[in-house]
Amino acid sequence: MATPDRTKTTTQPAEHLHGTMDVTAHERTFHGFVRLAAWNALAIAVVLIFLALANA
Repeated sequence: MATPDRTKTTTQPAEHLHGTMDVTAHERTFHGFVRLAAWNALAIAVVLIFLALANA
């Protein structure tokens, strides 16, 4: 008698219902990314203004 191969799973994933997934971590990550991008844009603008004033 052969032993069953336990590395293969035959269970089906649960059916996905639209709007039921908890996305608070995704939203927090996205807002953090947008905040970081805004701060980087501001920092780049400040550096460019400094370079323009210093005649670099």
